[in-house]
Amino acid sequence: MNMWQFAATFFYIGKLPFAPGTWVSLVILILWIFLPLSYFLQFIVILILFSVGVISSKKTADAMNAHDPSEVVIDEATGMGIALFMLPHSIAIYSLAFILFRIFDIFKPSFIYKAQNLPGGWGIMLDDVLAGIFTLLICRGLLTVL
Repeated sequence: MNMWQFAATFFYIGKLPFAPGTWVSLVILILWIFLPLSYFLQFIVILILFSVGVISSKKTADAMNAHDPSEVVIDEATGMGIALFMLPHSIAIYSLAFILFRIFDIFKPSFIYKAQNLPGGWGIMLDDVLAGIFTLLICRGLLTVL
């Protein structure tokens, strides 16, 4: 396995035999708890995940001769990071974000589904980015009314 596959599988989490996307989302949630509530730091982490994700997911998909292999989970890591972006450190809100993100990621409603048809690493990454954005908007909305 080369460095791009290592990154695309998010340190081999994508190699898990059952629900690797869910596992990597959970790992990001746990890591995010320890990440300071800093716009700059969280944005940089997401930007790095996204940038590495576009390249590594394309290279890994090409090597596997597949459009979006299940072991490529850096897209879920990025989307989950977006879903948690600057949310208060709270088990309740993080749990809600985790559940909503997984629902959006699995069922891919509306144009989230269409985004995965984009070529290369863009399609692999953007459906999860959109799922993360929708999750974040819902969580932020709920925090404003509660």
